[in-house]
Amino acid sequence: MSEQTGPPLHENDLAAVERLKSSYDKLSAEMSKIIVGQNDVLEQLLISIFARGHALLIGVPGLAKTLMIQTLSEALDLSFRRVQFTPGLMPADITGTEVLQEDKATGARAFKFLSGPLFANLVLADEINRTPPKTQAALLEAMQERQVTVGGTRHVLPDPFFVLATQNPIEQEGTYPLPEAQLDRFMLNILVNYPPEEEELAIVRLTTSAEKPKVDKVLSGPEIMELQQIVRRVPVAEHVYSYAVRLTRATRPSENPRDEFLKNFVTWGAGVRASQFLILAARVRAVLNGRIHVGVEDIRSVAAPVLRHRIVTNFNAEAEGMKTDDVIERVLKQVPVDGRSESPVMPKVFKTAAELN
Repeated sequence: MSEQTGPPLHENDLAAVERLKSSYDKLSAEMSKIIVGQNDVLEQLLISIFARGHALLIGVPGLAKTLMIQTLSEALDLSFRRVQFTPGLMPADITGTEVLQEDKATGARAFKFLSGPLFANLVLADEINRTPPKTQAALLEAMQERQVTVGGTRHVLPDPFFVLATQNPIEQEGTYPLPEAQLDRFMLNILVNYPPEEEELAIVRLTTSAEKPKVDKVLSGPEIMELQQIVRRVPVAEHVYSYAVRLTRATRPSENPRDEFLKNFVTWGAGVRASQFLILAARVRAVLNGRIHVGVEDIRSVAAPVLRHRIVTNFNAEAEGMKTDDVIERVLKQVPVDGRSESPVMPKVFKTAAELN
């Protein structure tokens, strides 16, 4: 087994890791005052935030996606803005605009920038696929560069800055599907499913009562930024790096010419950014679970939200009812954990980490 790479955590870092784990427990307790269940969704949202990424939430209406994000912003003491994306939304509606103002004292006129709703720590882009590509492109710049450009002038967005976007999977008429390039900017694609019966019963009881629980603040923006740096210093063993890369490469038909399944059902596999996000997400998950090392199981746990929007299936898959999650599940079964055993459908290039270099 390979040794861990990267410098060891200092004593202060270890204390910060313990604080992050403790904060996660407190956040879960505070969120449970408003949100019943959805523990996996909450964990994945926090993974995205502490890894300094953005997340896309997919779920039908009425599953409290907006309420969950708003409650999270309260518990994290972050400024929150919600933008309802519509076909008529223009880039200036989200970035802000310059207006001509007159100084009443001197009579001089000058342009002044009025910031839009993107100037917040946590931005909820509701039904992001309902707005035209031009507005989507403005959001893409904000997500990637953490700045907006208005009238040729760049305006830096506040730090920390996160975009959590929602998308309705069942109503696609009159929408503008996100291009693969913009989907790839989202670190995680989080599925929000129907709650179990007992949780739904608890939701009905909670939301139809007169009481409105108050959420206490657990972390601040500067503390989140500090913890983001600590997470990146969590050591990762070489075999874990290797497994993340092999997992990503196993989704590409071009890298697996002998795999008939990929050839028949997948058009494009995940890119290099997927491997990077697998490692980052696994680092955060390990810390949230109270560990200061990353294991293969952390990679496997975050594989679905990291990969599901980076794999493009074809018409054959649609005709067979094959989803990207089915492809991911098969890849997880096929790719050997230690890299030493050869899968019957995987080419020899996946046998060892040495052969990948």
